Amino acid sequence: MSPPGHPRPARLSPADVLRVGAVGLRARRARVVLSSLGIALGIATMVAVVGLSTSSRADLMSRLDRLGTNLLTAEAGKDPLGNEVKLPKNAVAMVERVGPVRQATATANVDARIRRSAAVPEERAAGVTTQAARTDLLQALGTRVERGAWLDRGRERLPVTVLGRIAARRLGVTAPGEKIMMGDRYVVVVGILAPVELVPTLDRVALVGFPAAERYFGFDGHPTTVFERSADAAVDDVRAVLARTVNPGQEGTVTVSRPSDALAAKAATDKGLTALMLGLGAVALLVGGVGVANTMVISVIERRAEIGLRRAIGATRGHIRLQFLTESLLLTALGGVAGAGIGTLATYGFSLAQGWTPVVPPWSLAGGLAATLVIGVLAGLYPAARAARLRPAVALSTG
Repeated sequence: MSPPGHPRPARLSPADVLRVGAVGLRARRARVVLSSLGIALGIATMVAVVGLSTSSRADLMSRLDRLGTNLLTAEAGKDPLGNEVKLPKNAVAMVERVGPVRQATATANVDARIRRSAAVPEERAAGVTTQAARTDLLQALGTRVERGAWLDRGRERLPVTVLGRIAARRLGVTAPGEKIMMGDRYVVVVGILAPVELVPTLDRVALVGFPAAERYFGFDGHPTTVFERSADAAVDDVRAVLARTVNPGQEGTVTVSRPSDALAAKAATDKGLTALMLGLGAVALLVGGVGVANTMVISVIERRAEIGLRRAIGATRGHIRLQFLTESLLLTALGGVAGAGIGTLATYGFSLAQGWTPVVPPWSLAGGLAATLVIGVLAGLYPAARAARLRPAVALSTG
């Protein structure tokens, strides 16, 4: 209770607190912009990292849903002596007899070097391999021909080929109808594949039909890799029997894998990278907070006369403390809002450029703004306390 004869200190309304706290910001606009820039960069980094990571993972999960996670591959390896193992010619038929299997197909390595033309020496092959493929390969892998046509029942018997996208680029083939050398024979390119996301190795190969490979290139008919799709609930059960199904008695030489695991692993890797980038954003935010604290300390020193005058006309230490704490909060909030906006725009711009659906989790914006308020309080505590401790007479004489 105030002593008799002394007026009771006035209470500041929230509007008064904001108005008084904004005085210092309006008077030093250039310094406000520079001080809040560190906060803005920290928040923008954190929002953009979370947004881009979330958008990337959402796109990856969408691709997994589209491609399916029920594809298994069984690939021939080597025996204990290091010799190449050949899968039985009827490996696909044996896999198709497994109850839950919905679809099975295969590819096989073919010994035929690929060159752009006969003028290119064999030792300067284009880094493209030849494989035989069944006509149902595209359906099983969930991919398509980007240009031209696929190997149907007629084309699989002819000296024609379908190139993976990277293979076409390496050979300089831009459209169907061009010819390339396969072994010592010219073959016609009838199609170019879209990227094969589940089996990216097929992007680097030239595919021919099984009958054509046997007729023109000395292929023995033994598949190298078997692909199968089954019901989602039965994938693990099929995986357990797939090796001994495709190569009975030599299942130890067969490698069974699930191509979608690689995409899922990529999502997990993205999470680790996101954590690292969030750490960097937090460091930037901390540096911004130190900058705000430094700005507020300098502001207290420069405004001693103002502080002394306010104290002389009745402002209490609590009023002065609240003024500078509010000023610090407004300064960091300004940076936080700007940073959230910059981070959101960066997320949308980059995501749309990559063909992703932009996703900015609301919690990242709320968390970023909450972090700025915490930084504002911590950065303003010492300067506010220092300003409140100034005595009116001392402040006016040194202001």
